[in-house]
Amino acid sequence: VVFTDDARREELARFHMLRQQDEIADGRPNRSLADFVAPRESGAPDYIGAFAVTAGIGADEIAKAFERDGNDYDAIMVKALADRLAEAFAEYLHAQARRDWGYGAEERLTSDDLVDEKYRGIRPAFGYPACPDHTEKRELFRLLDAQAVGIELTESFAMWPAASVSGIYLSHPEARYFNIGRVGRDQAEAYAKRKGWTQADVEKWLSPVLAEERVAVG
Repeated sequence: VVFTDDARREELARFHMLRQQDEIADGRPNRSLADFVAPRESGAPDYIGAFAVTAGIGADEIAKAFERDGNDYDAIMVKALADRLAEAFAEYLHAQARRDWGYGAEERLTSDDLVDEKYRGIRPAFGYPACPDHTEKRELFRLLDAQAVGIELTESFAMWPAASVSGIYLSHPEARYFNIGRVGRDQAEAYAKRKGWTQADVEKWLSPVLAEERVAVG
């Protein structure tokens, strides 16, 4: 739950998370991204960051112009460069967020350190293994008013322009990326109730991770 201010009385946004259910071989607990945010009942102040960036505005038109001229190589390079610039922008903003939070103020990271993610915190993106539900982008985009900078969601919750990156920043020192794996019927039903989903919604949006094909939603 994201609140409007430090009083934490008025809800601004809510993100739904899943939890690993498969047994972890080395005995680690089954993780959820929610584990890296302080529970409201703990009374501990906590914060998350959110971002949506793009380097793709106009890139598709440039690529199509190259394609019309039969220059497929440059068309591919335009798209690849836009993708890399969007990722670099997200990396830059994450570094800025760590500095603003305070714990990253003394960072002196090399390019290799950044590639190896030798910094505190993570920036998971909805639709990826730790939070595979693409529909959570809708709440993220509403929170950020992402359309104001030219980023939109398609009916399948893909981002347009394609060279766009979005997600949240989590600052917990133990936050790590992980794969949710297969989601059992019990968790899928509980998740559907929290989101107000029908069975068809569950099977449509969680099908890649469902351990069972059909989920009963009352």
